[in-house]
Amino acid sequence: MTRAIPLRKRLLVRLLITSVLIAICSVAATAWLAVETTTRAIQEEQGQVLTEDMDILRQLSGYAATHRDWSGVGKTVRALSDRTGRRIALTAPDRTPIADSETRTTALPPRAAASVDPLHTDTFTEPGAQRTGIDPRAVGPFRLPGAERERVRLLAEKRRLCFANNGVETRITQLPSGRSVLTDEDGTVDGGQVPTPCADGVLNTPTPTEEKALAELNEHAGDCLERVGGKVPSLFAATVDFTDRSMPMGYLGLKAHSGIDTTRDQNRKAQDCVDRARRRQLEPYVAPAAELFLGRGDSAVPHFDMSAANKAKVTGVAGLVLALTVAVTVLVATRLVRPLRALTHAAQQPPEQHVRVPVTTQDETGILAVAFNDLTERRERMEAQRKAMVADIAHELRTPLTNIRGWLEVTRDGVVDPDPELLASLHDEAVVLQRVIDDLQDLAAADAGTLRLHREPVRADELLEQVVAAHRVAAEAAGVRLHTAVDGSTGSDGSTDSDGRDGTPWLDADPVRMRQALGNLVSNAIRHTPAAGTITLSTRRQDDEVVFEVADTGSGIAPEDLPSVFERFWRAEKSRSRRTGGSGLGLSIVRQLVTAHGGTVTVTSEPGTGSVFTLRLPDAG
Repeated sequence: MTRAIPLRKRLLVRLLITSVLIAICSVAATAWLAVETTTRAIQEEQGQVLTEDMDILRQLSGYAATHRDWSGVGKTVRALSDRTGRRIALTAPDRTPIADSETRTTALPPRAAASVDPLHTDTFTEPGAQRTGIDPRAVGPFRLPGAERERVRLLAEKRRLCFANNGVETRITQLPSGRSVLTDEDGTVDGGQVPTPCADGVLNTPTPTEEKALAELNEHAGDCLERVGGKVPSLFAATVDFTDRSMPMGYLGLKAHSGIDTTRDQNRKAQDCVDRARRRQLEPYVAPAAELFLGRGDSAVPHFDMSAANKAKVTGVAGLVLALTVAVTVLVATRLVRPLRALTHAAQQPPEQHVRVPVTTQDETGILAVAFNDLTERRERMEAQRKAMVADIAHELRTPLTNIRGWLEVTRDGVVDPDPELLASLHDEAVVLQRVIDDLQDLAAADAGTLRLHREPVRADELLEQVVAAHRVAAEAAGVRLHTAVDGSTGSDGSTDSDGRDGTPWLDADPVRMRQALGNLVSNAIRHTPAAGTITLSTRRQDDEVVFEVADTGSGIAPEDLPSVFERFWRAEKSRSRRTGGSGLGLSIVRQLVTAHGGTVTVTSEPGTGSVFTLRLPDAG
C-alpha cells in the first residue's frame, strides 16, 4: 500500500509556497523601491523648487532695492515666470495687486510665499545682508555719479599697478554703489596684506557724494547716538570701511572719540541706531514692501501619499504578478513532478517485473532516471545470477550426493561388496562435496566482510615454489610442465638491499590465502592446458606493486566470455564434467581473496593461444 505524502511535504506544494514567497518579496521590494525612488525624486524636485523660489525672491528684492516703486516690475515678473514655469504675483500688504504673470481673475494661493522688502531682507537669501538685514543693492544716496566713479576707478587702477609691482596680483571689482575696490583670487578686498608703498589711503577716502550721505546718516542717527553715548556728547559717529564687501558701499560702522572706552552694550545699541537711521535714509530710494505669491504656495515638505486609484493599480499589478508566479510555478512544478511520479510508480512495482522508466530530460531528474534504470538492470542481472547460482549449487551438491547415495544403497542391498575401491570412490565424492562447501563458505565470508587474514611478510619466490610443489603431481599427470620466473632475485653483482633482503619482491599477506588464490589459478590452467603444454608462474616488482602472473598455453577464452570469467559457477566449456571441470567458484574466490589483500586481478586471453591471469598486490619491500 502506498503511503500518503502529507500535503505540506509534497514537492509541488513546496515549490508553490517558495514561488509565492519569492513573488511577495519581489513585489514588496519593488514597491519599496518605487516609493523610495519617488520620494527621492520629489525631494530633489522640492530642492530645485526651493532654489527657484530663492532666486525669484532675490531678483525681485534686487529690483525693489534699485527702484523707488514697482511700476515697471511686470516685465521682470513675466520673464521670471517664463524661465521657471511658475506663477508669480506681487501684491501690496493689503492684497492690492502690483504685478501678476497670469490674468487677474485667477485666485491667488491662500498664503504668501515671502515678503519682498529690501530693507528687511532674509539674510540667507541675499549674501551681504548678514549684519543689517538690508539688501546690499540698496545704496540710495551712496550711489556715485559718473565722474566720481571714473575718478575712483583710476585710483583703483593705480593701486592695482602698485600691488602688481610689489608682487601682489589683484583685480578691480565694482561695488553696488559704483565704487571700485581691489580683490584677490579669494575675494579679499585690497588683496589682504597691503604693501607699504601702496598704503596711501587715497582710494578709501570717501568721495563728496559719500561724505554728504554719511553726514545725512549721522544727522538721522544723531539723537539716538547721543542717548547711547550718555553724558559725553557725540561719543559715536557713523563711518564707512571700503575694505568690507559685505556692505553695498563698504562697512557702515561706528567710531568713538579717541581715548574714550565704550562697552559692548553701548557699541551694539549704537550700531542699532546706525541701522535704523540707514533704513530711514534709504526708504525714499527703494520700492515699498510687497507680498510674493508663487504658484505652489508655501512649499510644504512633500510626502508620498498614494491615492485610491494608485493603490488599486499597485494592488492589481501585485495580484497579476502573484497570479503569473503561481501559474508558472504550477506549470514548471508539474513538469518536474511528472518524471518523479513515474520513478515512484516504477519503484513501487513488484521486484520481479524490473520496470524501467523513460528518460525524457537531461537534467537532474533525467540523471536520476538513468541511475534508476541502471539499478534495475543490475538488479535483474543479479537476480538471474542468483537463480543460476542456486541451480548450480543444487547441481553441484546433487551430483556427489547422488553418487554417494547410489553406492550406499547397492551396498546395503548386497549387490556389491564394500571393497577398498568402492570406499575410495565414495571418499572422492565426499571430497568434491567438501570442496564445494568450502568454496561457498569462503565466498560467503568474503561477501560479508568477515574473511580473516593472518598477514605476515612473504617472499614472492618462495610463495611460487610452494604453489608449484603442491600442484606438480597433478601437472605431471596431465602432461603439463610448470615453470617459475622471478625478476630481481639478486643483483647482477650478487648484492642485496640495505635491510638484508635481496631484490626479490616481498608482500604483506596471508600466505595460506595467497597459496589458495594462486593454486586456484594453477588448477584452472592445468584443466584447460593440453598435454605437452606449459604453465609459467612469474613475479616481479613494478612501481609500488608486486605483480604475479599465471600464463598457460591452453585453449584460451573467447573475447565475449572475458567479462564473465570471475562470476560464480561460470565455465568456459559448459559440457565439461563437474568432476573434471571444477565447481565454477575458483576464479570468484581468487578475485575475493585478492580484493581482501587490497589488490586487483585481471585476465587477458586469445583463443587457441592461452590465457594470462595477472594479480597486483601492494609491495611490502
